[in-house]
Amino acid sequence: MTTAPALRRYAAHPFWQAVAILVLAFVLVVWVVPLLPGSAIVPKSVVLQYMVTVLVGVLIYVSDNEERWVRFKEPIHAVLVEPRLRVARAALLMVVTALVGLIAYGQVATTVAAPPNLRSIHPAPPAEITFRGRSITLTGLENPLRAHRDSLAVYLAEGKGVYYRNCLPCHGDHLDGQGHFASGFNPLPANFQDNGTIAQLTESFVFWRIAKGGPGLPREGTPWNSAMPVWEDFLSEREIWSVILFLYDQTGWKPRTWEKSGEKGDGRGSRRSARRACPAQAGSRLRPRRAARRPAPVSR
Repeated sequence: MTTAPALRRYAAHPFWQAVAILVLAFVLVVWVVPLLPGSAIVPKSVVLQYMVTVLVGVLIYVSDNEERWVRFKEPIHAVLVEPRLRVARAALLMVVTALVGLIAYGQVATTVAAPPNLRSIHPAPPAEITFRGRSITLTGLENPLRAHRDSLAVYLAEGKGVYYRNCLPCHGDHLDGQGHFASGFNPLPANFQDNGTIAQLTESFVFWRIAKGGPGLPREGTPWNSAMPVWEDFLSEREIWSVILFLYDQTGWKPRTWEKSGEKGDGRGSRRSARRACPAQAGSRLRPRRAARRPAPVSR
């Protein structure tokens, strides 16, 4: 009979309310969010950011009212000074000390890992990919939306919408890889303003990387893994091409282009050959090109 009133008393106490909110927030972020459709395991650094945000919110709530703030501090004061809680105080001290030691040990302990492999930041793309069951040849492929010059403004507006709905949290408002979630990833999201990213690539390469995401990287692309999802599961072909237009338009870079192998009169007509789009091969010979006028960063 006395259990229910005791539980209600604890539930009404600000300190235990704060503890319950912190525990609930941790459970939601660590175990519930990964179960949602399309979600994944939340990085530890992102979990820490969320928990700090929740803690700040809880402290603002309990300190907003003087009476609530006094009641919130009562259990903390009791554990620190009351003689009857000497055992609890000693146990708490041992637990905190053990946790600090465990964290420190985890940071410095030697781990057994496989030796690092040679990797390529921009691995060579396949000649052909399958996009939603349809075969697409990447060799010699240009952005098909550029053929419709009268509609470029429409495609750019569509690409802007796609970017801000899907890419902003990681790649940032200024396309510099400094989005809200950027610090939670290793490696960091691509900085499109840097001349070592899309400035070195053909648009067909960018299409492949967006469509197939991190799971689509070939072996030589690891361990430089990417956390980018497989966007062909969420975006249409036109949406991917339109967001590629937006990336180049907003950064001012011009994409690498495919050149015809018969341009010097060798009689082979329109057969196309790829000018490799990775820094190791093309970067030392070809300087990335900016557009004549670089647009100002867009705002939401």
